[in-house]
Amino acid sequence: MAALRTPGSGCPWDLEQDFSTIAPYTIEEAYEVSDAIDRGDMLDLRDELGDLLLQVVYHSRMAEEAGDFELGDVIEAITAKMIRRHPHVFGDAVARAAGSAKGQWDRIKADEKAARRRERLARGLAPEDRGSGFLDGVPVALPALVRALKLQQKAATVGFDWGEAAPVLDKIEEEIGELRAAIAAGRQDEIKDEFGDILFATVNLGRHLGVEAETALAGTNHKFLTRFHHVERRLTETGSSLDEASLDRMEQLWQDAKRRP
Repeated sequence: MAALRTPGSGCPWDLEQDFSTIAPYTIEEAYEVSDAIDRGDMLDLRDELGDLLLQVVYHSRMAEEAGDFELGDVIEAITAKMIRRHPHVFGDAVARAAGSAKGQWDRIKADEKAARRRERLARGLAPEDRGSGFLDGVPVALPALVRALKLQQKAATVGFDWGEAAPVLDKIEEEIGELRAAIAAGRQDEIKDEFGDILFATVNLGRHLGVEAETALAGTNHKFLTRFHHVERRLTETGSSLDEASLDRMEQLWQDAKRRP
């Protein structure tokens, strides 16, 4: 990466990049790692983990060029964090004997945030622009379904939660009723809000059922793709196409795909 980023002899494309232009690739590579895991493809996983590692190297190199930090600092930071957060593994005999106490992880993270604030002040840096509210630490850049789950999980740690799934189902039905009313009134802003409320409540239902919304939706996406491929293939076999087939014919083939194992 140092060679790729060397002016004059490096790669023109790599030299043009900065943190903001590389960030989308970092997110994309993380998704490709997840996809390889879902498919159980260890060869792809090996390669995708390499691609993801390249993103860490890339960002670290740009930071080194700016004089902020380098790759060794990144590795040292995560090593120190893992040791700090696992005193029951890496601590002294008393800490190891005590085991992992309830609430210990949250207390350690709170101490880390306080230390981070002190470090930023010592370096003359502005405070982190994340707000000071209880939920402000949940990253905004997360995919919306994932962030909804993280927000709900964190709120639940202070008791802001239903104890079971049944009232969440009632909440979904309530939100559907409000969406119907917004649609009937033709209020587009309210339609958007109520639709979002349904999605949020559905994520919450999944949490209570032990089902992660992002994973469940990924599975449904794959199921939809497989069934649509069946429709397309059967039309081709009968000398037809998606453009030529009626909705009734496609629905018939769709139902046939649903009956297949």
